[in-house]
Amino acid sequence: MKIAVINFSGNVGKSTVAQHLLAPRLGNAPVISIESINSDGTEQAALRGSQFDELQDQLMSLNNAVVDVGASNVEDFIGLMQSYDGSHEDFDYFVVPTVPAAKQQVNTIATLRSLSDLGVPASKIRLVMNMVDPKRNDIEKVFSRVFDFGARSNAFVADRAAIIYENPIYEKIKGFGMTIADIKNDPRDYVALNAKAMEEGAPEEQKARIRQMVALKRLASRVTSDLDSVFKALVH
Repeated sequence: MKIAVINFSGNVGKSTVAQHLLAPRLGNAPVISIESINSDGTEQAALRGSQFDELQDQLMSLNNAVVDVGASNVEDFIGLMQSYDGSHEDFDYFVVPTVPAAKQQVNTIATLRSLSDLGVPASKIRLVMNMVDPKRNDIEKVFSRVFDFGARSNAFVADRAAIIYENPIYEKIKGFGMTIADIKNDPRDYVALNAKAMEEGAPEEQKARIRQMVALKRLASRVTSDLDSVFKALVH
């Protein structure tokens, strides 16, 4: 399965969706990031056709892949898909994350409209509602702009179960180089390791990391179950 994670807006959690939701449930599929920053830190002016060729080659050689399209490259990406007629068919789904903020919802609507205008069927455009307060149960109100557009256009699929709630794990896990699935499946007993580190007088940095892992593993169990439900809602 090939999935593109895309939104004209930044700060909607595209990388979180790609790395923690999708890739682990697609057999640890590679995440192909399309960003405007080169490896040397310089800005890349535009996504070039040659790079799009490379992406198509990669996709054709993989059974599963997640393409994380950086916000600054979305316009070029959609333009190149238009130039390479039919290239959008390389993807099984286009996943569009959004968040409650008004600006991001407006940009989300622009993304959904652009994909629809490109000829992507509504059944392949899937909305993910991200960074939602767990106390909110009025999802239609929180995302009223996007739902109103959906009612008028029928351009995408919005399953009310495709919700990622706010959770401290998404911030805590940064810098660990691990996915939530990695944390959940780590067999080590970090409570026991913490006791051993305390007894042996291990360096404070080592003890702090162990304590962080205790917290992450406790959070990961519930979050993994929630993300399983979101994935099921997306690819049904």
